[in-house]
Amino acid sequence: MGGTVAAVSSNGTYSFTKPNRESITLIAGFGVEGDVHGGATVKHRFRMRKDPSQPNLRQVHLIHAELFDEVRAAGFEVGAGELGENVTTRGVDLLGLPTGTLLRLGDEAVVEVTGLRNPCAQIDDFQKGLMKQVVGRDAEGGVRFRSGIMSVVVSGGAVRAGDPVGVELPDGPHRRLEIV
Repeated sequence: MGGTVAAVSSNGTYSFTKPNRESITLIAGFGVEGDVHGGATVKHRFRMRKDPSQPNLRQVHLIHAELFDEVRAAGFEVGAGELGENVTTRGVDLLGLPTGTLLRLGDEAVVEVTGLRNPCAQIDDFQKGLMKQVVGRDAEGGVRFRSGIMSVVVSGGAVRAGDPVGVELPDGPHRRLEIV
């Protein structure tokens, strides 16, 4: 079970989108080197206002490129990094992974999946109507967030487009992803 890294992105300033890079460097316990959301404690502006001492469970944001294919079919044009993700994957069912899954990105880097990204109003500011494409309903009628997953860096290393993505599921009963 695995896929590939389609693109990597980072931004040193707060901005909704993140420019694509040739490579990014992940740092254990921190996140993406030079990215505004890196750090051991929370860096998301809204969460910092609530409690700046809480742990940063959102060090690395991943989105599956298949989402861009789906929204394109609905008339939206979204590319890698434009929804603020650091790593865009292809061939991995990110939203179906349980909490605690380890993702091996390239030769050295490993991230641990912490939960779902909660989509915010900035998605509709980016492209009007896009929020309805990334928030839907599951078969039981429950809300389903599709705007990617969040993770923390377990082992650092360089990550580039074209790198393999390995998936290691956690032992024991699997916990469904929740918003972090």
